[in-house]
Amino acid sequence: MSTLITNVAELMTQDLDHRVLKDAAVVIEGERVAWLGQAADAPAADEAVDAGGRALLPGWVDSHTHLIFAGDRTAEFEARMAGESYSAGGIAVTTGATRTTSDFDLTRLAMGRVAEAVSQGTTYLETKTGYGLDVENEARSARIASTVVDEVTYLGAHLVPAGMDAQEYTDLVCGPMLAAVRPFVRWADVFCERGAFTEEQSRRVLQACRDTGLGLRVHGNQLGEGPGVQLAVEFGAASVDHVNYLSAADVDALAASWSGWDPGSSRGTGAGRGTVATCLPACDLSTRQPLAPGRDLLDAGVQLALASNCNPGTSYTSSMAFCVTTAVLQMRLSVHEAVRAATYGGALALGRESGTDTDGERAVGSIAVGHRADLHLLNAPSATHLAYRPGIPLTHAVWRAGVRAR
Repeated sequence: MSTLITNVAELMTQDLDHRVLKDAAVVIEGERVAWLGQAADAPAADEAVDAGGRALLPGWVDSHTHLIFAGDRTAEFEARMAGESYSAGGIAVTTGATRTTSDFDLTRLAMGRVAEAVSQGTTYLETKTGYGLDVENEARSARIASTVVDEVTYLGAHLVPAGMDAQEYTDLVCGPMLAAVRPFVRWADVFCERGAFTEEQSRRVLQACRDTGLGLRVHGNQLGEGPGVQLAVEFGAASVDHVNYLSAADVDALAASWSGWDPGSSRGTGAGRGTVATCLPACDLSTRQPLAPGRDLLDAGVQLALASNCNPGTSYTSSMAFCVTTAVLQMRLSVHEAVRAATYGGALALGRESGTDTDGERAVGSIAVGHRADLHLLNAPSATHLAYRPGIPLTHAVWRAGVRAR
């Protein structure tokens, strides 16, 4: 079955050539993009969709979420808005609620959050464990996550549970807990921050997870300057997320990690690929932290991603459009840069920026022949309207792996 989407006013491909086509069209065959170009040159297809002069983008790639949870932290949010500072301790509240919720209800809640994200144009999602914090519940979270999202990250190293010795818990994270989640996850993460895990503990977690073949990510430099960024670069992590407080040395290290990168030939976490800096602007606003220095990072040559960080405590939103809008209006990114960070950048952070029919794993985050047909049609003539009309729901239609999802 093939579908022609025609009468596209603006097609922002976010491919390696950064093409933006006017009066364009795209053909989908199955789950792949089969053709794109000028509408006047479009081949015939089994069915046609008139885009009505709207803009077409790649679907959002949300590379950082925490969707496997139960409970509510409204009171914490209200307190923070009244002036209390953010600390990592609120995670324990969600852990308690999550542990006492059934598999059925955790799955139902997560599926609802995924559906909400897809309805707003998100077509590829990562999510993490991290609200179980014991062997049984981390494994359960990983198993449930593997049924509802595209990429699963092990975050047993989210917080040391109350009453546990930090070193003993780190042993658990690096041993039995890691073994229990391993069948369900592709990535591992650690919250390297004051109040969470020290540099030494984070190093142990990253090494243990790398030894099992997991790709690596790091929560780092959210609450102040610290070792997170340097540790991520040292271990060749795919991304370091939050990055609110960066020294000049941190920026230099991230930039240097990309110095030998060839985007046309790299694959996933292969040689020459650096560490993506993932900015989480919705979280920054909710915690009243300074926004991550996205402009400075881009100017230094760092590859940037934007993600929602959807979670119950510090960023209870799955709106990638909100993140893009904030990046343009407050982080000084151009519209093209912000959209790229929320599509191609997210794919890069997940090692899914390349791949076609020939290798069996189709790329996401960009529109090119052979890539997965993840498309987001805006109810606007150009992507600029995402920032020009802040807060307006602009998603008109969504295709996820070639299937109309909205």
